[in-house]
Amino acid sequence: MDLLNTLVDKGLRRELPTRDEALAVLATSDDELLDVVAAAGKVRRQWFGRRVKLNYLVNLKSGLCPEDCSYCSQRLGSKAEILKYTWIKPDEAERAAAAGVAGGAKRVCLVASGRGPTDRDVDRVSRTIEAIKGQHEDVEVCACLGLLSEGQAERLRSAGADAYNHNLNTSEATYGDITTTHTYADRVDTVQQAQAAGLSACSGLIAGMGESDADLVDVVFSLRELDPDSVPVNFLIPMEGTPLAKDWHLTPQRCLRILAMVRFVCPDVEVRLAGGREVHLRSMQPLALNLVNSIFLGDYLTSEGQAGQTDLDMIADAGFEVEGAETKTLPEHRAAPSGGCGSHEGGCAPCGDAPGAVPEQSEAQVARTDLVAVRRRGAGTDLAPNA
Repeated sequence: MDLLNTLVDKGLRRELPTRDEALAVLATSDDELLDVVAAAGKVRRQWFGRRVKLNYLVNLKSGLCPEDCSYCSQRLGSKAEILKYTWIKPDEAERAAAAGVAGGAKRVCLVASGRGPTDRDVDRVSRTIEAIKGQHEDVEVCACLGLLSEGQAERLRSAGADAYNHNLNTSEATYGDITTTHTYADRVDTVQQAQAAGLSACSGLIAGMGESDADLVDVVFSLRELDPDSVPVNFLIPMEGTPLAKDWHLTPQRCLRILAMVRFVCPDVEVRLAGGREVHLRSMQPLALNLVNSIFLGDYLTSEGQAGQTDLDMIADAGFEVEGAETKTLPEHRAAPSGGCGSHEGGCAPCGDAPGAVPEQSEAQVARTDLVAVRRRGAGTDLAPNA
């Protein structure tokens, strides 16, 4: 396919595809899927070899969020029967983090529900970071606390945080359909605050919320321009008790096409396979390792993932290896100032507009509610975590 040859060449040069090319990846047929995966896999291996970085989530404060994000089980008005608890203590967070590190996690992601942290919350998280770093000196710590106020990113970095996560989630044009209590611009501002403070920025998306192909391309191109070091790709987990509980738009094949498109647009960035992979990729998860170079180990914030050992077995069986603490994740050139959008020196290629449509519901896109399990173990409980 001429399209795939062009995209591989651009990916190896870190050159931005056109919007039409990105949309064409999403429009490929199932008959072409393995060719798409193989092509994007060449780009992935160029920049990351066969390494897979493991990340581990610790939910510091669960539920009771005042924001109305439609996809979230912790949202205002959520009827999802999730764990709800206030801030766990630093030593409990450290024990949870230790389970992930013992399972091979290189990064621990500290997450708290809410619009954004108060200064007192930043103090709490800072003590937690110090507790984790005191026991695990080499582990990366990423904080995900919502919208940041002035000076908070600097304080987190001073406490030892390496990164900050705040996802764009969906396109700017459709953001208001998903959330009304804050704006897309608020999210962009928080990512930029983290970058200005010297934190490694982590920002990604959620697919499967009824968005069009054009929306997916829009948000991924916006991420390329924002230039985070890592881009988590979440697939909506339609949890009962949330407004999107009935939204089952994804097939394993579509998930793989989305991941391939992200890899072509963000060739040298840590692309992380995040929430929903077990629900939507199912038995095709190993194929996704040819596209992403990072996954979450074990459970998510309010839902359960597959067993940690199953993740490790999957990586080994697919011919990949867990990335060690001594290995730098990102290519060397990303440590230096980039030429705009993390691309070649000339900056981004011009982008044209192209229409996209919400995929038709097919017989394969059935609601697999049996695969959605509420987390009942780990942080905030007396049960051992899954790692």
